Amino acid sequence: MKILVVGGGAREHTLVWKLAQSPRVKEIFTAPGNAGTARIARNLDIKADNIKGLAEAAQGKGVDLVVVGPEAPLAQGITDHFQSLGIPIFGPSKLAAEIEASKVFARELMQKYGIPCARGKSFSDYASAREFIQQQTPPLVVKADGLAAGKGVAVADSIPQALDFLHTVMEAKAFGASGDRVIVEERLVGKEMSSFAFSDGKTIVPMVSACDYKPALDGNRGPNTGGMGSFSPPYFGTPELYRRVNETILKPTAAAMAKEGRPYKGVLYGGLMATQEGPKVLEFNARFGDPETQVMLPLLKTDLVDIMLAVINGNLDKIAIEWSEDACVGVVMASGGYPAGYQTGFPITGLDSLDGDILVFQAGTKRDTESGQVLTSGGRVLTVVATGKTLTEARERVYSNITRISFEGCHYRKDIALV
Repeated sequence: MKILVVGGGAREHTLVWKLAQSPRVKEIFTAPGNAGTARIARNLDIKADNIKGLAEAAQGKGVDLVVVGPEAPLAQGITDHFQSLGIPIFGPSKLAAEIEASKVFARELMQKYGIPCARGKSFSDYASAREFIQQQTPPLVVKADGLAAGKGVAVADSIPQALDFLHTVMEAKAFGASGDRVIVEERLVGKEMSSFAFSDGKTIVPMVSACDYKPALDGNRGPNTGGMGSFSPPYFGTPELYRRVNETILKPTAAAMAKEGRPYKGVLYGGLMATQEGPKVLEFNARFGDPETQVMLPLLKTDLVDIMLAVINGNLDKIAIEWSEDACVGVVMASGGYPAGYQTGFPITGLDSLDGDILVFQAGTKRDTESGQVLTSGGRVLTVVATGKTLTEARERVYSNITRISFEGCHYRKDIALV
């Protein structure tokens, strides 16, 4: 079969790498892809949010399955469009993807159905939100309602800090219409984790969980990013914690979406806090995580194509999904200055000098047409990944290899999976 993977980051490179392992797969296209996907798939020069262009390409190339990586096209209704054309597509509908596209919607859903989350309130009026914040005791969390590339949330240790971010979102419109509404809530205390499940609208099958690192600098300092590294499984995970995540969050959420007339088919991703009272939801996402996918899919034993088709066809209950018991660690190498301004176009060296089983999933990369060299072209450039019997072993293997890769201004965190 022929598959089209939509997106151009390290998550999409990982998806292409895993899908290519299926004996069902004859050819993979990636739109737009990167220098990494170009080695194992055919890149198409079509942006991930150009739904019409993607549909024309899929029809023209006889694509049998479309896999959507990023959230923006899901929120725009890419799944609904491809379904109307009779092309199988993996990813939730526009109505279902609202669980990520609107934090206010997700919050109201959780409150209605008793799904554990932080206490808080939503606002569509700047003055009301400002007044509410001034009456609170910090720390506080302020969230833009809509999609903001992982940067629409601020954890404020003081009232002025919370008010400053509120002004940035609602008055300065840093995230455009995504900041028309905000949520102000308590800061949960505990250990953060990312929990994932495949859902076909009726059946929920949990995946391995992971932890990621948003702040740019060691010690969780600096500005928030799209994610600087990840590891799986969480070192604090227990069978009881995973049972509670499944029974109190993932299953009830899928059931709630079905009751609301928004059956959820795809990957349901809960950003959670494991608190003393049990796991609580920080936010929901409607797709595979980035950088979590880079450390989860190397642990998946079952054919990913089989799983995706079971989700699309509504028979997920008929498939057994197996995972390795190994640990996996991924560290993101980013351009100097990221997540603020950065330069691109620098040659990347050392990609061929790594140990044989080290994985490198590319994101902000392109191949120079004249020299053939791989150049930087974005903020997050690469995710370097290793597996091991323990997190410590996987971590040591990543960091003993990552120093062999170089590009001008590159930086990465030195404390990923440091327990």
